[in-house]
Amino acid sequence: MAKSSSGTPSRERIVAGAANMISRRGLSATSIREMAKHAQAPLGSTYHYFPEGKQQLATEAVRYAGEWVARSLRKELAAGPAAGLRAFLDLWRTIVVETDFRAGCPVLAVAIEEPPADEIPPALAAAAEVFDQWEGLIVGSLRAHGADAEQAAQVATLIVAAAEGTVALCRAKRSTEPLDRVAVQLQALIDATIKS
Repeated sequence: MAKSSSGTPSRERIVAGAANMISRRGLSATSIREMAKHAQAPLGSTYHYFPEGKQQLATEAVRYAGEWVARSLRKELAAGPAAGLRAFLDLWRTIVVETDFRAGCPVLAVAIEEPPADEIPPALAAAAEVFDQWEGLIVGSLRAHGADAEQAAQVATLIVAAAEGTVALCRAKRSTEPLDRVAVQLQALIDATIKS
């Protein structure tokens, strides 16, 4: 990971480290100090890049993770919805297996935490935007392959929700079997959607 010429950890490295830590522990259980330490960054550098503190860093981490997944989706969806689905699920399979079922999705981790009663935190709003982005990419591919607009939207939401939920099941069961089962059913759904 990149460091600036002065030896100070780069902003992107701090964001990536925060995303990784949130994917493992959630947002509430993670302090900005712990995120800085995980990224091997001085706390002062972290506050320099993120003067608004933990919520600003978490928001950037959610967007970073969201775009990382979106890049993969864009690339694979160019070959069609089935290829996009396989890539989406394989990405999560890799994450849970390579972390020995300790990490999941930082976007989901932020989304499931209880927000303050009087506000929607920026990180939660960013999570909603990321989910919309992923769904939109899948909708576009389904539409390009013959699905009508409403069905494409419903299937895209189901794919994102199923993948996110399945990652949680995999972590709890310490097995990729839930991903295998969901993949079969989602593939059948895509086949039926683009043939209709």
